Amino acid sequence: MRRALAGIALAVTSMVALSFLIPLALLVREQARDRVTTAAEQRAAALSPVLALTTRRADVQQAVTELGSLDRLAVRLPDGGFVGTPHAPREALDRAVRGRETLAVDTADGWVYLQPVVLRGDRVAVVEAHVPAADLSRGVAASWGVMALLALGLVGGSVLVADRLGARVVRSSRGLKRASLALGSGDLHVRVEPDGPPELQEAGVAFNTMADRVVDLLAVERELVADLSHRLRTPLTALYLEADRMGATPSARRVTEAAAQLEGELDSIIAAARTPLAAAQPGGGGGTARPCDAAEVVALRLDFWSVLATQQGRPYERYLTPRPTPVAFCEDDLVAVLDALVGNVFRHTPERTALAVRVERAERHVVLTVDDAGPGVADPAAALTRGVSVGGSTGLGLDIVARAARAADGELEITRAPLGGARVRVSFALADA
Repeated sequence: MRRALAGIALAVTSMVALSFLIPLALLVREQARDRVTTAAEQRAAALSPVLALTTRRADVQQAVTELGSLDRLAVRLPDGGFVGTPHAPREALDRAVRGRETLAVDTADGWVYLQPVVLRGDRVAVVEAHVPAADLSRGVAASWGVMALLALGLVGGSVLVADRLGARVVRSSRGLKRASLALGSGDLHVRVEPDGPPELQEAGVAFNTMADRVVDLLAVERELVADLSHRLRTPLTALYLEADRMGATPSARRVTEAAAQLEGELDSIIAAARTPLAAAQPGGGGGTARPCDAAEVVALRLDFWSVLATQQGRPYERYLTPRPTPVAFCEDDLVAVLDALVGNVFRHTPERTALAVRVERAERHVVLTVDDAGPGVADPAAALTRGVSVGGSTGLGLDIVARAARAADGELEITRAPLGGARVRVSFALADA
């Protein structure tokens, strides 16, 4: 923007300067010419009274010497003789004598003024005033140089002022850009100091208002999540009581374990929701996720899902790479990802539908793959839309997985599985990559 403003100022000021300089330069040249030609005409006119009194060569030569030099002023006497050095062409002199008219003639070496003087006896003398070419433009070059310097100063000053104004605008816009990027990356405390033109100041005030509103909305949302999570404790208590009434049976034990795990998840959600926003944002004191081994976490969690698969008669296959699979991802979040993927298979495919879970290590990523033999996913893009699902659910499960993959510098991919159903592949960057 600074270059654009400076370029505009340079173009506009240059055009304005040229529109004045060109006519002014021509006027200065004409004034210089008029000054010397007027002086020459005055010298010629001063000789007319002398010629009216006498045409003696000696008297005329003395008068010419007093008024100027013999090289600048000459007289053609009525008898055809000359006093001084003539510079006018022969044709011009003859015309002045015959026509008795005043003439101004440009010659190769300057300018000549011819003034006829009619004497007694119908005789005609001609006074010639000569101005050399150098005198016609004397001082013009210096005047043009001064005007050119003034024009350059004017153009340079306008460009400098435009650059300073542009720098102020750019500085304000860059500050607003940095604040926007910081807010987008999670720094909820960033604000801008309104500066620059009135429009950018208004934009800065609007940005600060928006940031305050975002903080308020996030606070309300976190409180709402905490309140909703807390309300789920009532049905959890009912599950505990139901498990107690069922006695010491395997089913009661599994219900109790599931309820305990759900209660732990709710405690984590409430704690995270109650955490101040500054600590929950990157760089706000929340720290980085503790690395975990993906294969070990998946193996432990699959022990729970294998029991449900056996109860529903689902053929079940799993492969866990023996190589280390450290990922910079929280263990609880990795468990939530696996539960979302495997839970989708149990919810959206009929019983006795086969599934397979694989954990493999690539060059820079760990890949978690969940396959099933169900109907598959006809529209993967719709399945990844938050709040809209092809299976009639809320659509939050795959959205959670997608956000987790992005947070771990990975990606989520939905394709057709070799079993005939859906294949969901989630990659996580290796912690030591």
